[in-house]
Parts: sequence; C-alpha cells; structure tokens
Amino acid sequence: MARRKGAGRRGSWLARLGRGLKATGRGLWRLLRLRVVWIPLALAAAGFAGYLVYLDHLVTSRFDGRRWNLPAHVYARPLEIYAGLPLSADRLVAELQRLGYRSVSKPAQPGTFRRVGGRVDLVTRPFAFWDGEQGAERASVAFWGAAVAGVRQIGGGPLPLVRLDPLLIGSVFPADGEDRIVLGPDEVPALIPSALKVVEDRRFEEHPGVDVVAIARAAFVNVAAGAVRQGASTLTQQLVRSYFLSNERTLTRKLREALMAVLLELHYPKADILNAYVNEIYLGQDGSRAIHGFGLASQFYFGKPLGELQLHEIAALVAIVRGPSYYDPRRHPERVLERRNLVLRLLAADGVVSETEAKRATARKLGVALERGAGATYFPAFLALVNRELAASYRHDDLTTAGLRIFTSLDPMLQSQAEQALAAGVKRLQRPSKAPLEGAVVVVNPQTAEVLAVVGGRRAGFEGYNRALDARRPVGSLVKPVVYLAALEHGHTLATRVADAPIEVPLARGKTWSPQNFDGQSHGDVPLVRALAESMNMATVRLGMEVGVPRVVKLLRKLGVEGDLAANPSLLLGALDLAPLQVAQLYGTLASGGFRTPLRAVRSVQGPDGEPLTQFPLQTEQAADPAAVYQLDQALVQVMQRGTGRSARARLPADVVVAGKTGTSNDLRDRWFAGCSQDLLAVVWMGYDDNEPTGLTGASGAMSVWSDLFARVPLTSFQAPVPEGMVAIDIDYATGLGVGPGCGDPVQVPVPAGTEVPLLPGCAGADAALENPLQWLRDLIR
Repeated sequence: MARRKGAGRRGSWLARLGRGLKATGRGLWRLLRLRVVWIPLALAAAGFAGYLVYLDHLVTSRFDGRRWNLPAHVYARPLEIYAGLPLSADRLVAELQRLGYRSVSKPAQPGTFRRVGGRVDLVTRPFAFWDGEQGAERASVAFWGAAVAGVRQIGGGPLPLVRLDPLLIGSVFPADGEDRIVLGPDEVPALIPSALKVVEDRRFEEHPGVDVVAIARAAFVNVAAGAVRQGASTLTQQLVRSYFLSNERTLTRKLREALMAVLLELHYPKADILNAYVNEIYLGQDGSRAIHGFGLASQFYFGKPLGELQLHEIAALVAIVRGPSYYDPRRHPERVLERRNLVLRLLAADGVVSETEAKRATARKLGVALERGAGATYFPAFLALVNRELAASYRHDDLTTAGLRIFTSLDPMLQSQAEQALAAGVKRLQRPSKAPLEGAVVVVNPQTAEVLAVVGGRRAGFEGYNRALDARRPVGSLVKPVVYLAALEHGHTLATRVADAPIEVPLARGKTWSPQNFDGQSHGDVPLVRALAESMNMATVRLGMEVGVPRVVKLLRKLGVEGDLAANPSLLLGALDLAPLQVAQLYGTLASGGFRTPLRAVRSVQGPDGEPLTQFPLQTEQAADPAAVYQLDQALVQVMQRGTGRSARARLPADVVVAGKTGTSNDLRDRWFAGCSQDLLAVVWMGYDDNEPTGLTGASGAMSVWSDLFARVPLTSFQAPVPEGMVAIDIDYATGLGVGPGCGDPVQVPVPAGTEVPLLPGCAGADAALENPLQWLRDLIR
C-alpha cells in the first residue's frame, strides 16, 4: 500500500516536471521568436541612428564652415570723370545704362541719374575700390561738345573727380561652373524673403523642415488629377537639394532630403536658412557658368545690384525660381511675364504689397537686359588673358574658392564697339559658299600698356578658340617696320634712297629667292619713307639684306616678340607667325617711343576682406633707339597719309593724326592691320580657320574693321615728342631728293641734324627746309 502510494507520488512529480519542461520550452520558443523579430529591429534602429548622426555631421560641418567656394570676381576699369575728359553726354548715359543706372526725374538713390540738356546729374553707388571704400556721391557733370566741361557736387562746389562703380565682367569659377555673389541678410531686400514664403512655402515659419500638410494636399491634388500637378517641397528641402544633393528623382533621395531638412532646421534659425537659400538657389545659365543666388541673378538679368531692384523685377526673379530653364526670360519672356504677374497677385492677396502697387508693377515691362552688353556680362576672350596673368601669381584653388576681387583694364564701351566692328566686317566680307570668315581684335593703350579690349572671334560672347591670344598666323608686311627700324638704327634716314628693283637672294642648296611687289612693278630709287608707306617688297628685301637678317631678328626680340625666330630672308616680308596679342606688344613698343612694357590686363587683386593683395606695376625698358623709333613712327604716319592706309585715314576726322601698317600673307590667306592714335592701338586679323585664301588684302579687309572701330571712338592725335638732335626737311616723296617751296611733291621727314640730301634737279631753295626743325610737326597737326 505504501509502495503504491510512493509510486503515485513519483508519477505525479514526473508529470509536473514534464508539464514544466513543456512550458519552459514554449517560453523559450516564444523568447526565441521575439529575438528573431526584435534583434533586426534593434539593428535597424541602430543603423538608422548612425545614418542620422552621419547626416547631422554632414549638415553641420558644411554649414558651420565656409558655406560656398567663392569664385574670384573680375571687374572692368571704373570710369573716372574729370574736366577735360573726352567724353560726350551720350556716351556717359550709355555707360550709366550699361551699369544698370536708372533714369529718374530727380536722382536721390545710388544708381540713379537724369540728363538735362548738356548736363547729367547722378548718384554713384558705394564701392570698395583697391585704394579704399568710396561712398555714394551726388554729382553733376557738365559737357562742352564731346568733352567734360566740369564736375560739381549737386548743390555744392566743384569736384576734381567722380568715379563710377566698375562693371562686373565675369568670374574665375571652379570646374562645377557655379558662380554667385554672396549677400548678408542686411543686403537682401525684405520683399524677397516675404515673396519666397508666399509663393514657394507658405508654412515656412511653422513646419520643422518638412510640411506634412503640404504633402497631404499635394497628394490629394495629384491623385485627383491623375498626374503630378503640385509639389510639396519646402524652402528648406529645396535648399538641401541644391546644396547637398543631386536632382535625381528617386525615393531614396527624397527621404534623405526630408531627413536633412529636419536636421538643418534643428540646428539653424529660420532666418539663416532663408538667407542661405537666397544665396544658393540656381537661377540660370550663362554658357558654362551657372548663375546661383539672387545677388548674381540680379546683375545677370537686370544689370544692377539686388538692393536696387523694383517690385516688378523682384517678382520676376521669384518667378524664375520655379524653373530657370522653362522660365528663361531671354528665351521665353512671355512665360516669365505670366508667372511674374501671378507672383504679384499672390503678394497682393497675402498683403505683402498693396493692390495698387501690384497693378502698377503688373503694367511694367519685364525689364530684363536682353543684350549681353548690360548686366553681369561675360567676356571669355578677355577673361582668358586675365586667367593667364593671374596663373603666374595665384593657385587655381585660390582663384576659384577664396572670393578674390580682380580689377582689370577692360573698357566695356570699347569692347562692345570692337565686337560690333568685327561682326559687321566679317558679315560684309563673307564670301558665299565659304567657311565662316573669322577675325580677332586686340585694343591697348600704348602709353600704359594696358589691354582695353579683346575679341577672340566673330561670336564674341562664346567660349572656344581664342584667336586673339592663340591664332599664330603669318604677319606679312606687318614686320616691315622692324626692318626699317633696323636700318634707321644702322645710320639710314627716311630720306635714304633704296632701289625698288628686282633682286635675287641666294638660299641654301643653290636655290634663289626673287620677291615681287604686289603690283608687279618696279619703282626705281625711292626714299625709305615711300618704300614703307607703299609697302614695297623688293626695296624692303634689299634694305633688309643690307642691314642683315640676324640684326632684324635681334631687334624683334628686343621689341617683345618671343618664340622661335629663324633668320631666313623670307622673314623680311613676314614669314613669321604671331598672334594678334603679340603683334599688339610689338606695335605698342613702337608707338611708345621704343620703350617696351609688357602688356597687362590686371591692375590689382583684392582679398575678400577688402585688403589689397597684389599690385601690377609697370615694368619698362628701352628696346630701341628713341631717335630711330621717332623717325619710323613718322613714316607710319605717312602710311596713313599717302600709302596703303590712306583709305582708312579718309574715314577719320581730318585733324586727327594716326599711324599704322597693313599686312597680308602669301596667297591673301591672312589680312592684318595695326594702327594707333595717341592713346589707342588696335590690331585686327581676319582670315579662315582652315587657312583658305581670303581673296582680300589687309587694306581691303582688316583695315576696314580698324577704321570702323576708330570712327566710333574719341581720338587724340598721335604726337610723339621730338628727340634732341632731330630736324625736319622737305624731300620729294617720289625720289627722296631735296625740294623747296613750290617744287616737286614735298613731304616733311625728320632726320638727324647735319643730314645732307641731294637736291631735285631744277629745284631752287631746297636748303631752306632745314631752317625750322619743328615746323613739320605743326604742319602735320594742322
């Protein structure tokens, strides 16, 4: 009985143990199943938290440091107005309009002006120049004909000088092409943030970076329409997309954008985010340059600072935000006008502006500067020269990221006129069924060696092959003045006679060279002045062989020509390849009395804090004998008076003295002209990129572009100082023999004192020509 009872107890215990084990097994299984679920969730949560930390670091590290790589901004020369300046009222008004100044009835704000008869009243803009900060000035400029008569303060006394703010002409931007003008909150008109919130993100001040209400609304509208009709991106999301992300349309990118927008708003105040948006948002394209931010867009589209924009202009910029390509005001003005008016209606409905203001703005034209000559323009040919000069002193990273300000010598008005003259010339001379005729122009001031304008091709506003800097072509007769200069340094004078007759020059391997004149004729014994004026080939080669080709090569180097120069006889007639900029360097030395100063386009560089970093002073050295250069320059004046340049001279004012020389390469493939007044020297090349013959000479091609350009601008007569020991004599132009009053075909030429010239037979009183050494110069000026 007892054993049965014990056995029962053991069975009961075993049963309980079995049930307990089953229960434990079920619990362990449930726990295992929970771990299978929660461990991945925990790992996912940890991964997400890590991802948030990464995104948070990405957001804060970039926003706490320098937010943008700031390209170096490049400025043209500022126009300095003073009494006596050769500037008409029309030209000043054109300059002000190019700078975006607004014509008003009574100038009071910076960037405004009015013209009253022969007077222009204006208020300049404040600007930080290389020599210090300049505040806004109220000035009145009076004119007498084509010159400034005086400058006064409006309501005050006379001013010695008024300096306008310089035109922004481009930037040295990084490989991504982004360009911008960064503005602080106090530099942004209050209307812009208000308009952005009304048009792009009404709940900007309430949402945490992502607007759930807007998402729900957009989803409802899009589902109802069966297509995407409305977006829900906040201003913060747009900023994140532009600043951190790409424009790819994927769910992953959209989620990342939302997370980063929330993180951005957790760290930074709304005002800071909105100002970053104003500086970051993409607003258009200018070739390879991407226009970012309202500051640069204001210059690019309206040609003036953001602070000077009026209501209708601000509304247009806000309209462009929706899609800069679709709403490009230069390509699709009607689209922009329609959306601009919608923006104005929204602003009025929200109370940001009054109904009256909105209606008045709606009635205004778009106001976008449609021509490239206004606004934040881009001159690729000139900027290429600037970049080459800066590369010698600055690292590329500094130029593209450090926010430097580069001040240059570009004259925007002259640049525009050079572009117009070349475009008109190639159009006029283009031959049917031929490749596009090309050209290049370089304009410099020979007295300062500053480059004032560069045109690299017929399509001046497009980047690409820069013929002004890189097209090395045979210069033809442009080299002849150097041959004559070598002879003048060697003891010849402009009255020295040289035979323009057939000549046979021995070459290597028993060969010979027999150059011919362009007209196929010989002219006998002629003075040097006539041989150069009429560009006689045979006389030039005979003179060059007498002087020696190596002497000519040495002189070319001293005058500033670099590169390989072979001392071959053919060099005497222009078998020498140079780019237009190199020709400008050569002729600039001749026009400045034989003093060589390297051409320059950069005046100074300023740091982002306004501190001057680099000045570019003149470096001048004497390259040739001033007396010989003086004689040569007067011969180049005769080129324009009597020789191959006389047709160009006929287009200019009769009282203006200019000097110049034509050039044509073999088979009429290249046409050149180089000519100057006192403070302007222009070199023009025309030809085909494939080196096909043009069928035109320098006189009929490039010279026509030069004369068109010089006919457009104010000119000062070329007038070099007379070196000591020089006198003027009268010679017969045809023969070089001495003449007196009423005898032969007299031309006055400078020669060293004591020079004796044989008399023209039957011409009495020729020796009287030596009595007044300076009379010839006064006669030239008259």
